[in-house]
This record gives sequence, C-alpha cells and structure tokens, in this order.
Amino acid sequence: MSSSTAHDHGLVRTVLGDRPASELGRCDYHDHLFQTSPLLAGDELDDEDSSRREAAELRAADITTMVEATPTGLGRDPAGVARISEATGLAVVHVSGAHRSEHYAAGHWLLAEGVTDLADRFTRDIRDGLPDEDVPDRGPTARGPSGEPVRAGLLKAGIGYWRIDPFERRVLAAVAAAAGETGVSVMVHLEHGSATWEVLDVLAAEGLPAERVVLAHVDRNLDPGLHAELTLAGAYLGYDGMARHREAPDSAILDCLERVLATGDPGRVLLGGDVARRHRYHSYGGMPGLTYLPLRFVPRLRRRVGGHLAEQLLVDNPARLLTLR
Repeated sequence: MSSSTAHDHGLVRTVLGDRPASELGRCDYHDHLFQTSPLLAGDELDDEDSSRREAAELRAADITTMVEATPTGLGRDPAGVARISEATGLAVVHVSGAHRSEHYAAGHWLLAEGVTDLADRFTRDIRDGLPDEDVPDRGPTARGPSGEPVRAGLLKAGIGYWRIDPFERRVLAAVAAAAGETGVSVMVHLEHGSATWEVLDVLAAEGLPAERVVLAHVDRNLDPGLHAELTLAGAYLGYDGMARHREAPDSAILDCLERVLATGDPGRVLLGGDVARRHRYHSYGGMPGLTYLPLRFVPRLRRRVGGHLAEQLLVDNPARLLTLR
C-alpha cells in the first residue's frame, strides 16, 4: 500500500501536537532521548542539552521523525522531549506503556498495578497528556513550549526471552485495551527476537490485530523465513540491530532484510537505531551515535534493494503504523 492511499488523510500524534502522516518524512521508528534503568547503570540518558545535540545530528542526517521509545517509569522526560523537538525540528512520537519486568527495581509501584489501572494510565497518556513525572498518582501533566499537553502517540510493551511473566501479560492486555480506546498502535520489545507468534496471539485474544503491532528487535533473530511469515500475517517488523557486531554484522542484517523484502510484505518493515546507551551517543562522548542508521546503514541498504524500497521502509511504512485509527 503506498503512502498516497494509506495515510494521506491520517494524523499522527507527536509531542508538539497532531500532524498529517504525509508530513512525517523519514522516520527512525525506535530510539531514545531520555532513559534510565536499573539494567543500564552508568548508561543513563539524562541530560537535555546532550540529548538535544544528538537529536540535532539525527535531523541533520535527514531523519525528520523519530519514536521516543522510553515507557513509564524509566526516566522519560516528555516536556524535555517537546523542547528538543521544537529546537531541532525533529518530529517526535512518544510512547506510553511499560517495559519488561527486569527494567523495574523490585517493589516498583508500577509492577503492582492491574490491567484496568495500567490501561487507564496508558489511555490518559495518549488522550490527556503524559505526566511530568512518573509517580503513582500521576501529578501534573507535562507541557510543551506552547503550553499544550505533551501526549503519547504509540504504546509499548515488553517481554523476556521466551517468557511472558504475569506483569508483562497484564501490560500486553492493557496496551491492547488502550490501543482500542485511542486508535494508536503498539510496539512490543522482544528479547532476542523471541516469542513473536506468542505475543501476537496474546494481543489478538485481547482484540488487537497484527496490523496494529510492530515487533521490535525481531532482527536479533535473523530468520528470514519467520520474518516473511510474520509480515504476511500483517505484523510490522522493527529492524534495529545494526552497529551491534558482537551479535551480528550489518551484512547479516542486510542479507536477511533483502530476503524478507523479496518473499514477505515489504510494506511491513520499519528501521530504527535503538542506540539507547550513553556510551553509544556522540553527544555523551561515545559512538556510533544516532546517525549510524541514516549515514552508515541506509546507504548500504539502498545499494542492496534500491532507493524506492529503502524509502518505503523509512517513509511509507512508519507513517501507516503511526497513523491514528
């Protein structure tokens, strides 16, 4: 489905307000401007000036939209993200939702919430605005530079490696409910690309079809046959494992991606960086930076599959996923 039929009349909810999906341009479907987690001690993304400089680099590399994939309770800063978006011209879609259990310290208040409370919290993040600070009673709503609420435009859930624990199952049920209420889509963090069909089955049982779901990190399991089947079942796939050569070289990701685009549905693949660590951001003193995706990976992809297909993955597909239903 081309952009001219899929989303010319649709809207995407960004941190600076709703805007036409046709204006999003090239999208990095998965990265972070702020993030802290017990799992990532010493790798906090917690400095607005540094994150703004990194966002400006990404925008200068001709990425015009990104998804800020940091969910509830992990150091997100919606007002800061809105200020960065206005300052850099980078459109940002913020997630609501929750991560897999290990990202929360033992006893964290979010882990005790039931499906109804979680769904209500996530729905309010999308409809009313994200809270300034993640606390049990929400507190004041984050405001952008114009004074308007900073609202989420995508939901996120996460699971462990071949595991959906009770908290994660509640989160999946809650994001499905909130997606049904609000019309946004859902991103699911898969640990090492595991449990793809299982996640889709849980969400389908909760009323959310595969075409409203993007499976993040699916390329941590480079199985082109599986990936093609998932796209033909309607699911979106998030390829975001580039520049992680300890796990797999970019060449292996390109090989897999080329086969999936040829045998599956090329309208169901998205590209992201998920750089996600202080020591990997230029502005925090590290490498390869958020610009690795557009400057290093995408040119190789263009040479492999052609400019038209590369643009579909960067422009048409994310715009369709992010369009409010």
